[in-house]
Amino acid sequence: MTLQGLSARGEGGLLLQRHFGQGSFAERLLIPTENAVPLGPVEPADAGVWSALTPALVPYGGFLAGGLEPGETVLVSGATGNFGGAAVAVALAMGAARVVAPGRNEGALAELVRRFGDRVTPVRLTGEGDTERMITAAGGPVDLVLDILPPAAGPAPVRAAAMTVREGGRVVLMGGVGMLDGAELALPYRWLMRNNVTVRGQWMYRRDAPLRLVALARSGLLDLRQWEVTEFPLDDAVEAVTHAADKAAPFRLTVLRP
Repeated sequence: MTLQGLSARGEGGLLLQRHFGQGSFAERLLIPTENAVPLGPVEPADAGVWSALTPALVPYGGFLAGGLEPGETVLVSGATGNFGGAAVAVALAMGAARVVAPGRNEGALAELVRRFGDRVTPVRLTGEGDTERMITAAGGPVDLVLDILPPAAGPAPVRAAAMTVREGGRVVLMGGVGMLDGAELALPYRWLMRNNVTVRGQWMYRRDAPLRLVALARSGLLDLRQWEVTEFPLDDAVEAVTHAADKAAPFRLTVLRP
């Protein structure tokens, strides 16, 4: 119903947001009990690193919704973005055999391969023949597509990615297509029906996801040290926001330390 301090969906969400306040720019937070997740023992110096759970939790919720199984091939639509980069890390942590990473920024694609190795296959999008090149890059059936593109991307790359899934494949939509009054996503009815393709929207993640992701991080399967953390004291919140805007990039976090 609400993303604390960010958005509220409808009157119920607005009521919650007025009661619980404006997010984490505070020494102590007031939050619903069901949203408080114990991390277990954490060294004070490492507290900022655990903030990496925030971008990772969103795609983790998408993969849980899509039923990602170890050994499957995943395509992350929006892989060069903040949540998309986290999605690549999470998919590998969950046992994906291969992650196809499409995008237009060749430097960002190369960085994903540098970080995660040859289980990541980059594909540069051009707007022409993208679906075919992604299928070729997958080297076999694409089991699950996770779209997490921002609103500015438009529906074309989402459709190109969705059309790569195998018969019986799954497409999970978590991005922002149409949110800025842009064109909506259109997928062919006959193709969906004859290929038994599942298309599912997913808003954030289910209630047990945070504890499960904490366990992945504690096991070492999800390496939170992939994220570069810059910390600011709470009194320097304005400087922190400026820094976050200037240095925005995948695997970079700006953290306030009360």
